Amino acid sequence: MTVSQHRSTGPFARSSLDHALSPFTGYTREHWEASADHLLTSLLPYASPAMAQYRLPGRTGHAGVWSDGLEGYARSFILAAFRIAGAQGQNPADSNVISALTERYAAGLTAGTDPTHPECWPPITDRSQAMVEAASVAIALHETRPWLWDQLSDRVQGNTVSWLGGFIGATVNDSNWRLFQVVAEEFLASVGAPHSRAEIDAGLARLDDWYRGDGWYTDGDGQKFDSYNALALHLYPTLWARIAGPRADAGLVAVHRERLRTFINTHQHFFGSDGAPVHQGRSLTYRYATAAPLWAAALADANPLPPGRTRRLASGALKHFADRGVPDQNGLLTLGWYRPYLPATQAYSGPASPYWASKAFLGLLLKPDHPVWTEAEESGPVDDADTVLSLPAPGWLLHTTAADGIVRLVNHGSDRQPPPPASLPESPHYTRLAYSTATAPQTAHDDVPITTDNHVWAEFPSGAATQRGRIHPLACDAGVAASWHRSSAHNQHGAVISTASVVYGPWEVRVHRVHTPAAVTLHESGWALADDREPCAGETGDLWALARRTDGLTSVLAGLLGWESAKGPGAASIVHSEQLNAVGHHSALPVLSAPAVGGEPRLLVTLTVLTRDPALLRSPRALFRGAHAEHTTDQQLIVQFPDGARRRVATNLLAQPEDSHTLHL
Repeated sequence: MTVSQHRSTGPFARSSLDHALSPFTGYTREHWEASADHLLTSLLPYASPAMAQYRLPGRTGHAGVWSDGLEGYARSFILAAFRIAGAQGQNPADSNVISALTERYAAGLTAGTDPTHPECWPPITDRSQAMVEAASVAIALHETRPWLWDQLSDRVQGNTVSWLGGFIGATVNDSNWRLFQVVAEEFLASVGAPHSRAEIDAGLARLDDWYRGDGWYTDGDGQKFDSYNALALHLYPTLWARIAGPRADAGLVAVHRERLRTFINTHQHFFGSDGAPVHQGRSLTYRYATAAPLWAAALADANPLPPGRTRRLASGALKHFADRGVPDQNGLLTLGWYRPYLPATQAYSGPASPYWASKAFLGLLLKPDHPVWTEAEESGPVDDADTVLSLPAPGWLLHTTAADGIVRLVNHGSDRQPPPPASLPESPHYTRLAYSTATAPQTAHDDVPITTDNHVWAEFPSGAATQRGRIHPLACDAGVAASWHRSSAHNQHGAVISTASVVYGPWEVRVHRVHTPAAVTLHESGWALADDREPCAGETGDLWALARRTDGLTSVLAGLLGWESAKGPGAASIVHSEQLNAVGHHSALPVLSAPAVGGEPRLLVTLTVLTRDPALLRSPRALFRGAHAEHTTDQQLIVQFPDGARRRVATNLLAQPEDSHTLHL
């Protein structure tokens, strides 16, 4: 099946969509409840006898099978809790679904927290995966307190307190994990159990250290910007405040609320018109969990959006995946994006990890008569107009187009590197020049060689190629962003590459300054397209390459300046691959290549475009014809886009460390 051919699955595949109340998605609260029930029911065949663990098929996570079983319980318990609390603990007239869920998760808690039971859970110890799952248990227990916690025996409550008490005095990873300790110990405080107020306060204080302004946190020290800003760093403070109630510092709650409000103003732009979230960062297998802060803002009275837009965005995300076979034919969320695809996951991800998608169901805590459920859906930002957003905190540009509903993220800031001098290998989900709602980066199984998408690199005669590791931001304002990076290739001396991006409509012009100590071949790649059904079409010409999917989605890369030496066979190519992309089995990638001498910087200017705008696709070559760049002074470039629009780019944006070189034009 091509990703452009949608198929409805799940509990409401044949049910009527409500296009009067929800003109964009057709989804209502009833669809969310039905989806939750389907996910929870589908887990039952994989439950252990006492319901304390869910042992799903798939790759074991790095913490082992024991931990994976707890993960299945805890992450689905959040979903069950939102469903139970959203129904106020009451069964609908025609079903006992709510009481059954309450009994099921109470039974699992009873066995899991009993250290003598065969299904007992792993203890909470320093930096253990159990910390992650314990936070989910604590949140779920709070939200279902009248119907579950308050009905438990003293023994089960005592066992639960003892298990959660493993947090006290334990060492927690210095990242979003600090918030797991915060919510778990706050739950302990709420039931009068031992806890450390100092640890709670210290965890919340780290948020201030990581805050970079405009609603953006880095996930720990460094430049670690991704969806965790949405599904963890804003979400957990909101949930903590619900648990803490009057114990919470009102001033701190107000700060978190205002940061969330600011973030949602931006976050609303991260969803395509088809509901797809931007495919960037780690833990992408959580899929529509990025919708969670939309509901959190409504819960916290911090929502800057019209209620109908909140539901349109969240329901759009849920529907996007449902229409593409998620959950699968067994009702399970698998390790991948649409289909199972392990290279889009991390080693810590076990078979139940995708159930953090449960966070997206937070909206069920809002009463059925809340405006987010009763008001008609309103359009999202990408539905109405083209937008360019400069986000200096993460170093990102967003450019969206209403004609095709695509959101594109240009990356000049997020690399997930720890503070120097420590470093990590580059990650395809962080260091690419661009990401979108319609594509995924090329990612390899194990050590399979790949041609990297949305990248510029130097290839040495030995075949070694440079990578984009630590990103050094230079600018991000008014639709222009720039950064530089120093990269090495095995034992080669490497290269210093500065890049400035100028965005307009579906186009991005990249201006590169490349300095290598030796003769190399320079390469640049554009957007990788992927399709499950058949290979994408490809076409090349003089300094341009074009790939096109069967639904019309098109990727173009064209050399505008500095690529003249690339003319000839092999200068422009389409690299076809299989099993290297989370979106589809077949992928196609436009690439330009050119020789370059070493010792002096070289300026390259490239046009890249990703679009499925029917008007533009009537003449695909018009996507790049008419675009050019000219160097007017030592410090200025004039860039012309294919439709005639012109922008000036200051080449001093491309400053490099110890800069004393003249550009070679």
